[in-house]
Amino acid sequence: MTDTAMLSPLVRRGRWVEFVTFFILVPVAIAVFLPASMMFPALFAMTGLGVMLLGITNAFTWRSLTEGVWRINWQLVAMTALATGIAGWVILSLSAPERLFALLGENAPRTADGWPVILIIALFYPLVSALPQELVFRPLFFRRYGAVLPGGRAALVLNAVIFSLAHLMYWSGIVALMTFIGGLIFAWSYEHRQNFPEAVVLHSVAGVVLFTVGMGAYFYSGNVVRPF
Repeated sequence: MTDTAMLSPLVRRGRWVEFVTFFILVPVAIAVFLPASMMFPALFAMTGLGVMLLGITNAFTWRSLTEGVWRINWQLVAMTALATGIAGWVILSLSAPERLFALLGENAPRTADGWPVILIIALFYPLVSALPQELVFRPLFFRRYGAVLPGGRAALVLNAVIFSLAHLMYWSGIVALMTFIGGLIFAWSYEHRQNFPEAVVLHSVAGVVLFTVGMGAYFYSGNVVRPF
């Protein structure tokens, strides 16, 4: 069910404008115009707005977010983790071998309190990054805008494109490709399998694995170099 199914043509057009503004114009503006120091605050603000829009979407209920928690395919999670790890290892081996597993070992970076940075990432990435992103790019996308967008497989591909576009701020072809593939998997898990918890787990595991391998530098705004 989508929120636009019973809306008037005028409201449907308004919803389409809302979709284009939120998922296309805003990410492009962040990537093109904002300084690196402002990118993450802008993304957090965008996420907050997205959650607010989700909350007023008639076709969405917060209770739906727990549906599927007992149906998580842990074999799929393990395969995703393995594939992500191999992909990250290959990419870094070819592009920046010195970064491989930089967050592990005796000389790995630690917080001021002595905690390994990778442990902090593993603990907080699912809650601070994966969960908010999944709320915005899965339930908001499909429940609020589904009726004004293509359906079926086209919807999954479009969702992956939009998810990849949200990472344009890194100006990296590698990031664009990996987030597109990840977006396909997460969208399929949410929309096809009707399993939001599984999508969050897949996103969380993939992200933590990437940081563990050493791919975090690709997702750090301080390393952003615009091609213009």
